[in-house]
Amino acid sequence: QVQLVESGGGLVQPGGSLRLSCAATGSIFSINVMGWYRQAPGKERDLVATITSRGAINYADAVKGRFTISRDYAVNTVYLQMNSLKPEDTAVYYCNADIRSRNPGAYDDYWGHGTQVTVSS
Repeated sequence: QVQLVESGGGLVQPGGSLRLSCAATGSIFSINVMGWYRQAPGKERDLVATITSRGAINYADAVKGRFTISRDYAVNTVYLQMNSLKPEDTAVYYCNADIRSRNPGAYDDYWGHGTQVTVSS
């Protein structure tokens, strides 16, 4: 069974930094896209950043220049380095991945349980 295990959230002051990690574990043959989404109270879940199996990266406009997504393909882990954090970055951050558990087989969409990021003085 595949799981996405997130870590690294917490409370930080405006202008500070945090690094999120998400490790995919279980029966994994291959992973296509990995990424991060966030959901603030009362709002929809929005894209933050994604990275494909070939290293193509996409960022939401709100985080460009401040957040950096990276991926360690050897250990099926994706990271999100968040710098210059603002109060409006406060949200639950969710890891997402398209994972194929067997070959041949289809890619399935998986979500982590989420990690809280709070930016406040």
